[in-house]
Amino acid sequence: MAAPGRSPHTLGRPLRRAPAPDTAFSRALGTPTGEDPLDALTVRLAAAYGDPHLLRFHLDDVGSAAGRAAGLADPRARVGTRDEVLTVGDYLGAYVLEWTLHHLDLIAHLPGAPTRPPGESMARSRAMLERIAGASFPTTFTDRDALLVGTGRNAPTDAQRAELRHAAVRFPLVLG
Repeated sequence: MAAPGRSPHTLGRPLRRAPAPDTAFSRALGTPTGEDPLDALTVRLAAAYGDPHLLRFHLDDVGSAAGRAAGLADPRARVGTRDEVLTVGDYLGAYVLEWTLHHLDLIAHLPGAPTRPPGESMARSRAMLERIAGASFPTTFTDRDALLVGTGRNAPTDAQRAELRHAAVRFPLVLG
């Protein structure tokens, strides 16, 4: 899944057009197609740091600035990203979902990984995934299971598969 916007600058460019419907919200999350020059640029920029600690420092710095901008932004304001108009609240929500999923991706094969995404991020991401799907996961699914099974990162267990048969939507969801 690609970043929902091109940069933290998106918050500084409010729009007056109406926000997109939920289907456009899931499209705004995007999936890199390779057609956009920025898809490849992101990978090249990350590789250019050479030392992973420099990349981490840069991301921490940019993340802190984006966090400050997000805290000051009106959640009802409208911003544009990937040719869609979203409210700031939905735009930031897309980031929460994306970063939560990527955090789970990064620790998936690290036994005893020191940290998991915060519980609040997991719950918010689950709610967004259910909103995009138009259906809820069974209450027996943990937030983590809902996110991993719901996006196809993990295959459902037999018990989960049986519970999903009663869901109003087919999982996994393809975001983008």
